[in-house]
Amino acid sequence: MLEIEIDGQKVEVAPGSTVMEAAHKIGKHIPHFCYHKKLSIAANCRMCLVEVEKMPKAVPACATPVAADMKVTTNSEKATKAQRAVMEFLLINHPLDCPICDQGGECQLQDLAVGYGASASRYQEEKRVVFNKNLGPLINTDMTRCIHCSRCVRFGQEISGVMELGIAGRGEHSEVMAFIDRSVDSELSGNAIDLCPVGALTSKPFRFGARSWEMTRYKSVAPHDSLGANIVAQVKHGKVMRVLPLENEEINECWISDKDRFSYEGLYAEDRLTAPQIKHDGQWHTVDWQTALEYVVRTLKDIKGEFGAEQIAALVSPHSTVEEQFLAQKLLRALGSDNIDSRLRQSDFSLDGKRKGAPWLGLPVAELSTLDATLVIGSFLRKDHPLMAQRLRQSVRRGGKLARVNAYGDDWLIPLAAQAVVAPAAIVGKLAEVLAALVATTGTAAAESCVALLALVKVGEDAQAIADALLQGQKRAVFLGNLAVQHPNAASIQVLAGEIARLAGATLGVLGEAANSTGAYLAKAVPQTGLNAKEMFTSLRKAYVLLGVEPVLDSADGAAARAALAQAGSVIHLGSFVGQAREYADVLLPIAPFAETSGTFVSAEGRVQSFNAVATPVGETRPAWKVLRVLGNLFGLEGFDYDSSEQVRAEALPEDVAAALSNASESVQPKLDKVPAGLQRIADVPLYFADPLVRRATSLQKTRDAAAPALRAHASTLQALGLTDKAEARVKSVAGEAVLRVLADAAVPAGCVRVSTAHASTVALGSQFAELSVEQI
Repeated sequence: MLEIEIDGQKVEVAPGSTVMEAAHKIGKHIPHFCYHKKLSIAANCRMCLVEVEKMPKAVPACATPVAADMKVTTNSEKATKAQRAVMEFLLINHPLDCPICDQGGECQLQDLAVGYGASASRYQEEKRVVFNKNLGPLINTDMTRCIHCSRCVRFGQEISGVMELGIAGRGEHSEVMAFIDRSVDSELSGNAIDLCPVGALTSKPFRFGARSWEMTRYKSVAPHDSLGANIVAQVKHGKVMRVLPLENEEINECWISDKDRFSYEGLYAEDRLTAPQIKHDGQWHTVDWQTALEYVVRTLKDIKGEFGAEQIAALVSPHSTVEEQFLAQKLLRALGSDNIDSRLRQSDFSLDGKRKGAPWLGLPVAELSTLDATLVIGSFLRKDHPLMAQRLRQSVRRGGKLARVNAYGDDWLIPLAAQAVVAPAAIVGKLAEVLAALVATTGTAAAESCVALLALVKVGEDAQAIADALLQGQKRAVFLGNLAVQHPNAASIQVLAGEIARLAGATLGVLGEAANSTGAYLAKAVPQTGLNAKEMFTSLRKAYVLLGVEPVLDSADGAAARAALAQAGSVIHLGSFVGQAREYADVLLPIAPFAETSGTFVSAEGRVQSFNAVATPVGETRPAWKVLRVLGNLFGLEGFDYDSSEQVRAEALPEDVAAALSNASESVQPKLDKVPAGLQRIADVPLYFADPLVRRATSLQKTRDAAAPALRAHASTLQALGLTDKAEARVKSVAGEAVLRVLADAAVPAGCVRVSTAHASTVALGSQFAELSVEQI
C-alpha cells in the first residue's frame, strides 16, 4: 500500500490507484464530469484538476496515478482557478434552458456551476446549436446541451458491448451521434440516460412528466428476469413516473436493463383490469369483490363435488411473488388437487421427483465477472439475461474464456473462445461430444449412465475446442439457459451438462427464466404427484385457476393452452390485465402487479429479496395474496389467517434457503433426440413479449426488439425450400398455420427456422419445438 496526503489528510491506497479513487476512499469529493467508476478513464472534461506538490501545472485527478508520499491539494488557488476556467469553457455554448430541462434538479453541471461558475458570462458571441438526433423510442436528445464527456460512448464500448454512439468532428464542432440512420437498440441503452451528467440524453417516455423534487422514491425489485435487479421507483400522486437503478454491487451494480427501466408504462395499460367481472349469459358484468369471490367458491365446490378435486388445475406465473405462489398451492392442495405448476414454457418434466433441490445459478451472480472459463448451453443470453450477459462480458474483458452450445448463432457482443451452433435436436449429441473430449483430455471416466451415449458420437473439432476452452483457468462454470431448460429433451441436456461440469471442475448452474423461477420450487408451486403444466393442457381439466398468467402467450404450446381453456367448465382469471381472458374465462379478479403489492422474489442465485407496494392500486385492485387468503377463509379451510405478507413469507420459505438449492438429481440415462423429418423450429421468447407487464409497455413495443416475428432461415435453407428473402410464406405445423415474412439469417443452422413464440401471430403454430413446413405465398 502507498501512503499519500490529500488536503492534509493521509490515506493508504493500492499501487496503481488514481488520485480520484484515493479521494473517494476518505470521502473527499473532487468535481468531475467524464469520470465514472465503471468506465475507462478519458480525462477529457478536465473538471477534476488538482494541485500536486512539485508538479508545475494542475493535473486531472481521474488519470493521475498515486505515488509514495504524494501531496495533493484539491482546493488550492491553482486548483480552484483551473476548475473555474474549465467551468467557464463548458458554459460558453451551454443553453440557458434549465427551467425546461428534464435534468433540472439532478444535473451535475447545474450543481457544479453553483460552486465554480461565474455570475455572468464573458462570452458575447452566438452560442452553437446542435440539431437533435433520433435515437429511437427510449432516449430523447437535446444535443446542444452535450459537454462531450463521452460517458455514453464508453458505456457502449465497454458495458453494453456495442458502440452505438460515437463522437464526430473536432473542437466545438464535435457531436455525439449514432451511426447514420441508426437508432440505439441495445437492451441496456437506458443506462446512457443515467450516465449523462447533463440534459443531453433523457428518458423519452418520462419527458416532461414530473420534476425530480416532486416525486417520492421507493426501493423495489425488478419483476422480470431471474437477476432480481434492485430499482428505485419514483412516484407522483400514487403513480409510478420513472424507474431508476438502485446501486447494488452484488447484484446489478449500477445498471438495469431497458425492460426493468421502462416496463412501468404497462402498469397503466388500456386493458388494465380494475374491478371484478363475472360472465353471465354470454355478457360480462362488473360486480363487487364479495359477489365475485362467492362465485369462485361456489363454482369450484360444484366442480369438485361433481367431478372430483383432481379436475381442478392451477397455473401460476413464475413472475408471481413467493407469497402468491405459496398461497395458491396451499389453497389448491387443501381442496384436494396437486395439479399446480409455474413452469409454463417447460416441455420435459422427466426430472420431477428426482431433483435434490431447487434449480439455481450455482454461484453468486457477482462471481460471473470473475470466471476464467464459462460454457453456456441453450440461451439467447443477451435478450434473456441482459445484465448477466454484461457480467460475462466483463469476465472475457479480464481474460476469461466463453464458449457456447446453442441452437442459434446470435451475436452476444462477447468474443467467443469456441462455439457449436446446431439444430435443437442435435444439442444432446454435441454435448455428448464435448463430454467425450473431456474424458479423453482429463483421463476421467464419465458416469455409467452416459457411457452408452458416448459410444455413439465422434468428437468434432468444435466440441474439442469447447472442451479445451472450458479447462482454462481456475474458476469455471457451466450454465443452462432458457432454451436448454425448455427443450423437449431437457433432462438429457442437464445430465450431460452436469457431467461436463464435473469433469471440467466447474460449477453447474441454471440461469433461470423469470423473477421467481427459483422461488417457485421453494414455495412448492410445482406438482408433487399431480399434473405438470404440459399435462394440464393434454389431459383436459374441468376448471383452471390462472394466477398472473396469459397461458396462450406464456405457455410452451399456446395452441394447446387455448384449446384446453376453451373446453373448460370454468376458468378463474386472477390477473392485472384483461388481455384475451374474456375469450375463455368466466370470472376476472383484478390483482395487483408488483408495484402495488408487497412480496418476495428469490433470484437465480438464491437471494431472498422482499419489497413493498410503491404505488396506489388502480381501481378495485387487490394484492393476490390477500385474495387467496380470503378464498381460503370462504372455503372454510384452516391455516389462512394471515395479517401480512411477511407472515406468509415466513411460512413459505425454509429457514435455510441455501440448503434447499441444488442442481443435482438422481441419475437419468441421457438419450439422443430423434431427427425430425421436417424443418425444426427454434422459438425464442422476444425480449419485450416475455411477460404480461412488458407486453404492454408502449415505448418498449416501439423498439426494434418488439418487431413482429418473422420466419428466419439460413440462405441455403431458403434456397432448398424455394423461398425468397423478404417474401411472405405460409408456415404450417400439426397445430395450425401462420403467415410470416421471410428473412435470410446466417445465424440459423441449416434445416431449421427461427420463429418466435409468445406473440399472437405465431400462437397457432403450437409447440416451441414443433416440426414446420413452409411454402411461399
